[in-house]
Amino acid sequence: MDKSMFGDLASLPKEDQARMSTMIDQFQIRDSLRTYNTLVERCFTDCVETFWRRTLHKHEEACVKRCAEKFLKHSMRVGLRYAELNLGAGAATPDQ
Repeated sequence: MDKSMFGDLASLPKEDQARMSTMIDQFQIRDSLRTYNTLVERCFTDCVETFWRRTLHKHEEACVKRCAEKFLKHSMRVGLRYAELNLGAGAATPDQ
């Protein structure tokens, strides 16, 4: 874990460490669900044109696949960039 973001967790009592770990897990789950819901809503809105059938037309299906790929690639690039910035900030901060 990043010391600049969460402080030195090793110095906390075990029960506080467990509580913090649980909170971090909950934040990650919430963020994953939010990302998934955003992806579904955006691609559905952009790609689905009619509700006359139970299945998607071929062009709608291709649009959804393309939309999902773009969204996931973008999310991955943003995550990698944040990780790079976080590592750079950690290296620039002297340990005490």
